[in-house]
Amino acid sequence: MAPSSAPPVKVGQTATWDFLEADEYGENAKVATTFEVTAKSAEYVTSADVDTTNEPENGQYVRLTLTIKNVGQKPGEIATYGMMKWENADTAAQDAATLEEVGEGQDLDATYKPGQAVTGSLVLDVGAKGGTVSYWGGLMDETPAFTVELPKS
Repeated sequence: MAPSSAPPVKVGQTATWDFLEADEYGENAKVATTFEVTAKSAEYVTSADVDTTNEPENGQYVRLTLTIKNVGQKPGEIATYGMMKWENADTAAQDAATLEEVGEGQDLDATYKPGQAVTGSLVLDVGAKGGTVSYWGGLMDETPAFTVELPKS
């Protein structure tokens, strides 16, 4: 399957991506179902806002609220920890995962049956305001499943 050339979604926009499954040898990937993601909000927050004493290692926390929905015909799994990367024009893709809890909304990491949706937030550690955050949870390492454009302020 060719890499996706879908542009990043901005807050308020929706995109879809194919969830791929491979055979028992990790080969022959094929579309198992389709997901939809809506970027609900992206808010830059402080350590106090997320009730932690930890400071962001990369420079800036962002609370990214997404709605993820399985719009396909079969179940599919989302696992965001270690799969979210931030980058901008000056900085190559960096892991943005944190163990910080948002304390509100549902957990995005789940197995979604067809028609099921979850709205929840992730606290990500990004290098600066702006840039993009991408989910690399698919089988195809050449391209992210989806990308969200972060606001500059």
